[in-house]
Amino acid sequence: MSAKIPAVVLGGSGYVAGELLRLIAGHPHFELAAVMSDSQPGESLAQAFPHLASAYADVRFKSQTELEKLLAEAPRSAVFSAAPHGVSAVLIDRLLTVAASAGTHPRVVDISADFRYSSAQAYESVYKHRHGAPGRIAEFSSAVPEHLPKLATPHVGHPGCFATATLLASVPLLALGLTPPAVFVSGITGSTGSGRKPVEGTHHPVRHSDLYSYNALSHRHAPEIVACARAATGVEADFAFVPHSGPFARGIHVTVQAALKSPLDTPRVLAALRDFYAHAPFVRVTEQAPRVKEVATSNYAHLSAAANGRTVAVMCVVDNLNKGAAGGAVQWMNRIYGLPETAGLTTPAPGWT
Repeated sequence: MSAKIPAVVLGGSGYVAGELLRLIAGHPHFELAAVMSDSQPGESLAQAFPHLASAYADVRFKSQTELEKLLAEAPRSAVFSAAPHGVSAVLIDRLLTVAASAGTHPRVVDISADFRYSSAQAYESVYKHRHGAPGRIAEFSSAVPEHLPKLATPHVGHPGCFATATLLASVPLLALGLTPPAVFVSGITGSTGSGRKPVEGTHHPVRHSDLYSYNALSHRHAPEIVACARAATGVEADFAFVPHSGPFARGIHVTVQAALKSPLDTPRVLAALRDFYAHAPFVRVTEQAPRVKEVATSNYAHLSAAANGRTVAVMCVVDNLNKGAAGGAVQWMNRIYGLPETAGLTTPAPGWT
């Protein structure tokens, strides 16, 4: 049996990093080599993530200097970045530069927004600050794994969690020419999607038993949805996106609606979706309306649809931390290294989260 591939996690103290660490702990081909947190170097990983203590009892966060040394010595490695937007690109650029000087070849999947756009200008127009490594952008592709059969770059920028769910629901409609390019999206996300540091919108007493929209028609994920949909379908679509904050911790539910170009009923739309995702191991198309609990903590996406001859609605549920972030990143890294795409990701949802 070949040796496991050393895995490195950047931005190691947030929710997405914690989910990456959980997935790596059970992965048959990756083995954690280091987790970096410049704010907590030397601190115990189990202190930041008590639920991972059984897997990482003696692991401590490493500094950037320690990480550079590790990547310079490892002939190959899998680097997962969960660092914040605006920070990730600079860090990745530095690590890749050090590795290139040493003749090593890490592969990177970035879960931040820093490599989701095809140009620095496109990124800067959304995030309102300069891109940290514009010279690296051409080395990254950005797509959900189901929509890019062959990867032409060494690294990947994973789309956001809302983008993942919306793209899984909308790309078949656009690619198959079932709808015009005017798409309406309503999405609901759990509180973990807002990060680990509590703010008014994520503080439990405020969010519990409540539901409210935010950034209606102006959410920053909308431009990346448009870009990824264009890359997957060749269609320049207009996504009218209204996100909502839900009273639960994990999961995303989106409803995508559009007019139909020609009359279709529900069974024909479901058949089209099943055919489109026939070779996508993590996408299930069901007749029943999908529920967040069916996928929470898993890398699976459940879709369903309804059509009345004039309008189609496609519903999609994913776990925001897994399929929408860490799990999708591992799925990409599996493909980058020629491993089975499903390796380490087939655990089903518990169902009673």
